[in-house]
Amino acid sequence: MSLGTKSNIQAPPGVGDFKHVSYLWDEKRAAELEGDEVGLLIYRSNLLGADLRLTNYGGGNTSCKAMAKNPLTGEATEVMWVKGSGGDLGTLKRSGLAALYVDRLRSLKQVYRGIESEDEMVELFNHCIYDLSSKAPSIDTPLHGFLPFKHIDHLHPDAAIAIAAAKDSEKITKELFNGTIGWVKWQKPGFDLGLELKKCLDENPGICGIMLGSHGLFTWGDTAYESYINTLEVIERCAEYLQDHTGKSKPVFGGAKGISLPKEKRLQQAAAIAPVLRGLCSSSMNMIGHFTDDERVLEFINSNDLDRLAPLGTSCPDHFLRTKISPLVLTLSPEEDLKDAKGVREKLTPAFEAYRKMYSEYYNKCKHTNSPGIRDANPVVILYPGVGMFTFAKDKQTARVAAEFYINAINVMKGAEAISEYTSLPRQEAFNIEYWLLEEAKLQRMPKPKPLTGRIALITGSAGGIGKAIAKKFADEGACVIINDNDESRLEVATQEFEQQYGKDVFDSAVLDVTNADTIRNAYDTAALAFGGIDIVVNNAGLSISKPIEGHTEKDWDILYDVLVKGQFLVTQVGAEIMRKQELGGDILNIVSKNALVSGPNNAGYGSAKAAQLHLSRLNAAELGKDHIRVNVVNPDAVISDSKIWAGAWAEGRAKAYGITVEELPSYYAKRTLLNEIILPEDIANGCFAFVGGLLNKSTGNVLNVDGGVAAGFVR
Repeated sequence: MSLGTKSNIQAPPGVGDFKHVSYLWDEKRAAELEGDEVGLLIYRSNLLGADLRLTNYGGGNTSCKAMAKNPLTGEATEVMWVKGSGGDLGTLKRSGLAALYVDRLRSLKQVYRGIESEDEMVELFNHCIYDLSSKAPSIDTPLHGFLPFKHIDHLHPDAAIAIAAAKDSEKITKELFNGTIGWVKWQKPGFDLGLELKKCLDENPGICGIMLGSHGLFTWGDTAYESYINTLEVIERCAEYLQDHTGKSKPVFGGAKGISLPKEKRLQQAAAIAPVLRGLCSSSMNMIGHFTDDERVLEFINSNDLDRLAPLGTSCPDHFLRTKISPLVLTLSPEEDLKDAKGVREKLTPAFEAYRKMYSEYYNKCKHTNSPGIRDANPVVILYPGVGMFTFAKDKQTARVAAEFYINAINVMKGAEAISEYTSLPRQEAFNIEYWLLEEAKLQRMPKPKPLTGRIALITGSAGGIGKAIAKKFADEGACVIINDNDESRLEVATQEFEQQYGKDVFDSAVLDVTNADTIRNAYDTAALAFGGIDIVVNNAGLSISKPIEGHTEKDWDILYDVLVKGQFLVTQVGAEIMRKQELGGDILNIVSKNALVSGPNNAGYGSAKAAQLHLSRLNAAELGKDHIRVNVVNPDAVISDSKIWAGAWAEGRAKAYGITVEELPSYYAKRTLLNEIILPEDIANGCFAFVGGLLNKSTGNVLNVDGGVAAGFVR
């Protein structure tokens, strides 16, 4: 059941030797927070959130109760600080806490009208707020408030949920902990569950925690450290128990039914099928994908019990909120020939239609009169035996987290099956969580998607200059981007910059030489594995050679046409292939040049290659229109900033052609434009966004000049 790495920090004498969780408490750091109970709460929360064996992203909540001054009376009053709605323990800060008067929160029992009306209690939490600038309280607030302990942890560790989701959960819990851990049957989180926890404590004085059926674990202590240690020890005991039973009386997941393909072959199959799956999952909106062939996933999807367990769905509310009620299991052979994308799509379409029908029936059977409308009926989790797991969601982070949660669910099923029999939530209970009006309200508060949300872009030559500016603009507008370059050292610098500015859920990188078909295919495979496919291709990579006709060599001519013309063709060819697999349309943008239209001195090779690029764009627009793939051109001129082209002999050649110095080039180019403007990489990026941002979806075969106004370059 292990995840993550074990800490090098040693627990003090008297504290257990942890093998399944990480002891991360630093006495020196904690001493610096002495007397600051809220600071210690944040510290403890971050430690718990740093170990994925203890809780998952965004899951669980922690609290502390301490005395504070009433701002109106000046008298000391007890206040509870608890993780607010929508936060994450691993990254929690003070601003992510809700602070409430304890006495006011507990007095809400006097106006509680029963479980049928408990959702109305959430609004009443606002009357209990101590810190008016704090985060909105979550639905779990009363679960902490009705328990008397100073520090409380509520987590969703796989090891504990495996016991909570076992058929004999109550019996196992009592026997394993000799009555020191209470047990409360499954109930939707809320005010009433808080009362049930208090009732369990009153009936079992002296217990050190409570197991929530099919849900998670509550543990506590009088100090932040005592709560932390208690939490680790309880989870460690659960994990040890599972380990002692796993694979002993029966094979894990009923034993292996099939075997996985070798790693390299798995990735090849995943990259080939991902765009097809993405297209099928995107019938309502463009989805972003995530792929993993984690060993825990492979053990599950290759097992005899897959067909029995997968349809059951998950148990913990946090799990199925992220993963949907159940996954879709593909019936393809691991070694299926995926070259015929159309044939593969036809083979898979009935399975997707059946899933959507199942989900619609689930919704219609379980809905209430006031339920929100049905959401996207496509699967989130797709299991491909022998290959791995795909997850699809509105953005990369959501898709990645869905995969993490389903691995949690696999861990839970594995543990529950080892000690008893796995049980999932009844469909109605699952629906009541998934379509909970409070969850719907949270979704409605989400910010409006950016224009390029759900779209994936590959921009050639994007480690610097125009390409990097385009990649950043697209990322800023919500796209996932594949940055690339044929210069590995330059790409490494750009990768570090993008990781610092955007994080790993926004971009991936690949070495790409547009004259090398293998690197082109590899870059697109990177896009498929990282995000599911491609929607926007920007042919930006280029080079320039400025020489008089007598000075041009055959080598000069060949490299210009190989990079600018052949490179554009090869990159477009593979991009269009993937877009056709998805059947979602797409955009191909070609960064050409004013020189495609304007004759100038010392420019025969470069100018004619640019003209070929421009006409190739027209030809591609005419051919790909039937697939709703738009092909458009942006014509820059004299973009000098951060350009490799201008760092070499090209600048000297152009300066010589115009009879000026290299230093005079920027002002020379600006003065010859109608607007008297210097053109920057960001200007070209804005031109590209104009084509793909949603307002020009019915435009193809167009040319947009972004050159400050060069009359000789007017298209008509």
